[in-house]
Amino acid sequence: MISLPPSERDLHAYVDHQLLESDRRILETWLTAHPDVAAQVHAWQQDAQLLRASLGGALQQPANPDLDPALIRQRIQQRSRRHWATAAVLLVAVSLGGVGGWQAREATQPPLLPMADAMQAFRLFAQDGIMPADYNVQDGGNMQAWLDRYFNQAHRLPDLSAAGFTPVSGRLLTTEQGAAAMVLYQDAQGRRISFYIRPPGPENGFLPRGSRSADGLQAQYWSGAGYNYAVVSPADQPAPPMLKF
Repeated sequence: MISLPPSERDLHAYVDHQLLESDRRILETWLTAHPDVAAQVHAWQQDAQLLRASLGGALQQPANPDLDPALIRQRIQQRSRRHWATAAVLLVAVSLGGVGGWQAREATQPPLLPMADAMQAFRLFAQDGIMPADYNVQDGGNMQAWLDRYFNQAHRLPDLSAAGFTPVSGRLLTTEQGAAAMVLYQDAQGRRISFYIRPPGPENGFLPRGSRSADGLQAQYWSGAGYNYAVVSPADQPAPPMLKF
């Protein structure tokens, strides 16, 4: 039987649907009286929902106890990491054979908001810095040439130099429809913007030009030349002018 106050392991088990029904009811009653803890648990649940949609079942396939999502979240907390559920799923996906980063998959339900994976990639790689880059400009070479290896018919990289941003690194990702990538831009003050490209999928069809904000991020998105694109930046910094292609 669960003890009160609940341990972190109990809370993680609740998020991962691993508690007995009787323990779940006890914990939910306790959370009602402790709104600060309930808010943190709710944030974990939102992360888990989004990533289950993005990864299409990876959470149901942990290969060994060391990759248990709750345990990984606890390790990441000790290192002062944010978005614990996000990092847990990322590590599970990598362990299952993802090349160069995150194995992003679509789910049929619930429908994803436009370029939700672009915004999640920004959180993972630009804000949390969980995985190293696959390509760095400082190592020599050309970012456009690197991107052309995987998207040679796509639109060119956006020129954000007028806003003070230049490309510094790239990360290759995968989706069920094919390769995806995020290119990270940075300015002299260390502020970051990302350019994300992916093939369309069942829940990510071709998009009309638009923009949206969510959870402290803002995104411009559009489609063309067979791909979907997004430029993502923190909502508390000026967004680049709407890009034209």
